[in-house]
Amino acid sequence: MKKYNVAIVGIRGAVGQEMLKILEERNFPINELYPISSRPEDCPEYELQGRKFKAVKLTHDAFKGVEIGLFSPGATISKEYAPSAVKAGAVVIDNTSQFRMDPNVPLVVPEVNPSDISKNKGIIANPNCSTIQMVVALKPLHDYAKIKRVVVSSYQSVSGAGAPAIAELRAQQKKIANGEPIEKKDVEKFQYQIAYNLIPHIDVPQEGLYTKEEIKMVNETKKIFGDDSIKITATCVRVPVIRAHSESINIETKKKITREKAIELLKKAPGVTVIDDLPNNQYPTPLDAEGKDDTFVGRIREDNTVENGLNLWVVSDNLRKGAALNAIQIAEEIVKKNL
Repeated sequence: MKKYNVAIVGIRGAVGQEMLKILEERNFPINELYPISSRPEDCPEYELQGRKFKAVKLTHDAFKGVEIGLFSPGATISKEYAPSAVKAGAVVIDNTSQFRMDPNVPLVVPEVNPSDISKNKGIIANPNCSTIQMVVALKPLHDYAKIKRVVVSSYQSVSGAGAPAIAELRAQQKKIANGEPIEKKDVEKFQYQIAYNLIPHIDVPQEGLYTKEEIKMVNETKKIFGDDSIKITATCVRVPVIRAHSESINIETKKKITREKAIELLKKAPGVTVIDDLPNNQYPTPLDAEGKDDTFVGRIREDNTVENGLNLWVVSDNLRKGAALNAIQIAEEIVKKNL
């Protein structure tokens, strides 16, 4: 099998580290690894598949020989450096928001729209974490009965806001456990204290008083499904969970899907695990999803307030399937199809 020269841009971040871990776990065919960072001196060496690779400073000339670029450095950096990687001959799989809604860039979840990968012109976008898990769960239902409307509320872990957000939650929890008050200086990453709290505000306000995170879920879902007719509304909430996002999803379809049929469809779907036995307390939680590849679905029940309605509870690890794993699955498709 051919082996590939792979760059990870943003190697020091939570997603970059998860990418490195998953490349190892899935035995990705690596020839050379280029761990690229704006501050390579902070971690000068990385190990993968029993070999050590020196960190490389992020410059426009850092991509010589790179065939696949896994990017997760922040949107502004991707905007500046992804074109340089493409110019050097790489296919860039970008985990930031920079290219997601670019009409010339495919937005891909391999379980949902793998054929779009071949349409790339050098860059493939990874969707937002909350979008990825939703479309993985909805794809088999949409194929069977055509979804007309989606109402989703997300309950998103602090890791979605990066390592400093995790540290902030833990620091606040420690102070509370010690009987100390949470002071203004203890609240930096979020609008309010996150420990023992919920914050219904992720990202900046947009038109109509939706947040950018909520608008992402709407626009990205339509693009991935290739269907602008689906009506989607979202409310995104930050919760005091370290890792894995949860979503309560209500859908209305063109034809009836019974609970039994939904379970049958979901059990056959790639990347989905059904945990659904309410009388015996069986349903997915963030702890079930943490460190796992699949998207977990439970609390499947018919919505009797509309003719063709269904409720779902969907949980997935936002750093794995919601980011790093999805990017590497795209890279695996590139390898498989020799694109």
